[in-house]
Amino acid sequence: MAGPLPSSILFCCDYNAVRSPMAEGLMKRYYGHQTYVQSAGVRNDLEIDGFAITVCGELDVELSRHKSRSFDEMEQWGDDLGSFDLVIALSPASQRRALELTRFFHLEIEYWPILDPTGLGESRDEKLAAYRTARDQISARVVDRFGPPRVR
Repeated sequence: MAGPLPSSILFCCDYNAVRSPMAEGLMKRYYGHQTYVQSAGVRNDLEIDGFAITVCGELDVELSRHKSRSFDEMEQWGDDLGSFDLVIALSPASQRRALELTRFFHLEIEYWPILDPTGLGESRDEKLAAYRTARDQISARVVDRFGPPRVR
């Protein structure tokens, strides 16, 4: 059931290299500048994943310039989690970290169990299929939560 669009949303996952950048990119594509959207990971050991770039590019969502960042880096750069209206965790580890970091803030945190496509499939086509599944899960959750895309 679609709810109102928050003023600011933070998507988070394990490395900020696949699921959370996909979610950030899809939100920006669907809703433009109607809400402030960022993403972060529990860790920042990886660059943006090439398969994520490819499958999001199929929907005209540009991810190649995405720079992965962690919760710790956000804090070092002065980004306050308390300034977000909503945090959406896409992995169990990111949900735990978000709850830990926001225990002193009145902040809504949602958990969306999204498939981790990394390591799935043997061939390129099988890997792309897994990434498309994750992308489509995120897209469906975004539209279900925030309503039909407003920017085409």
